[in-house]
Amino acid sequence: MKTAIVYDRVNKWGGAEHVLLSLHKIFPKAPLFTSVYDKKNAPWAKVFPEIKTSFLQKIPFAKSNHEFFAILMPLAFESFDFSDFDLVISVTSEAAKGIRIGPNTTHICYCLTPTRYLWSHYKEYFRGQSSKVLAKPFVENLRRWDKKAANRSDKIIAISTEVKKRIKKYYGRESNIIFPPVNIKKPQVLRSKIQKAKYYLVVSRLVGYKKVDLVVETFNRLGHPLLIVGTGREEKKLKQMAEKNIKFVGQVSEKKLSQYYCGAIALIMPQEEDFGIVAVEAQSYGVPVIAYKKGGAMDTVIDGKTGIFFDRQNISSLSLAITRFEKIKFVGDNLLKNAKRFSFQGFKKELSRYI
Repeated sequence: MKTAIVYDRVNKWGGAEHVLLSLHKIFPKAPLFTSVYDKKNAPWAKVFPEIKTSFLQKIPFAKSNHEFFAILMPLAFESFDFSDFDLVISVTSEAAKGIRIGPNTTHICYCLTPTRYLWSHYKEYFRGQSSKVLAKPFVENLRRWDKKAANRSDKIIAISTEVKKRIKKYYGRESNIIFPPVNIKKPQVLRSKIQKAKYYLVVSRLVGYKKVDLVVETFNRLGHPLLIVGTGREEKKLKQMAEKNIKFVGQVSEKKLSQYYCGAIALIMPQEEDFGIVAVEAQSYGVPVIAYKKGGAMDTVIDGKTGIFFDRQNISSLSLAITRFEKIKFVGDNLLKNAKRFSFQGFKKELSRYI
């Protein structure tokens, strides 16, 4: 079965990129189609036998500023030819689902979420009346295309219960859930780390909707040690906000990230995630999770057993959750058992059966 993989853009590292590498393990000969490819910021993609880009690759600055070319993304993905393939799997939170295929090709869309800035998080992306007025024609045009694009695939897979609900709400389509794969650590790592906990941990891109500013403000008040892994457009602002008990370490290697997990008291996840791979990663190291009670965390965290939830994205709610967390004794084996539900082996078995 000749297979191709399609992804919105290859210019960063995050949860979706874990999915792509897992798909590569299952389909090692499959080429990767994408709008733009930034070799410098996405060295992980070198494992693919071929990376095919759209005409946007030739436009200056498109690789690093893809958001300015949103209006051209539909055309970019519609321009690809998949006539030689039996199966195409699109991994997408934006335009990659809009590819066109012929009658002899099957298209399965692995939907990370319906396009955030068009649907579920529209208000956050376009704050203020003036920005909404200016963006209205642009958004309405893309919404019409996005709905049509979502109906081009033969089947849709959702990555979480929350995403399944959004697909039904915004696209009017039913979907099956197959959770993304997570690299699960060995039990000995879990047991050896418990005595080394020194700080609370955030692992995230430093952008607005991730709500890292909420964690910084909360820990400024509490004074507890906090370590933040990740980079992004809000990094400078967050560093200016932070007190001396908060440390930023930037983008780190997988090995270094493992070390940071091993020293963590808990992972703080203040944002509404579509799934949230870092929550599962943390649990695989024996690290409980303090998460906002919404989105993918509802699938990955068991309240009182592998972590706890807080109800509102404000300082008071997060502070109370941390106080509650400190009174609970978490069992390492429970954390690892829960993490194993999201293993690569399970993902491969479910996806193969589905196909």
